[in-house]
Amino acid sequence: SQNMPNPFNPVTTIRFTVPEESDVDLIVYDVAGRRVKTLFNGHLKADFYRVEWDGTNDNGSSVASGVYFYRLRAGKNVMSKKMVLLR
Repeated sequence: SQNMPNPFNPVTTIRFTVPEESDVDLIVYDVAGRRVKTLFNGHLKADFYRVEWDGTNDNGSSVASGVYFYRLRAGKNVMSKKMVLLR
């Protein structure tokens, strides 16, 4: 589902469902398609989950205000959503 809140500052929550046990990754990208932060990469059982993003990159530095995308891949299922960070 869509992250909440959106726009956000300083933290947003991404809720998602894994329909069947599978490898899952949840990654944030900037508008140029560069990976900003890997929020999750591992194996999950079928269930509901939530992950928070605090507007930092993989190095722990704060990212700039702007539009970001997150991509969730769970097995064969892939979806992307847009989110806005306002500092």
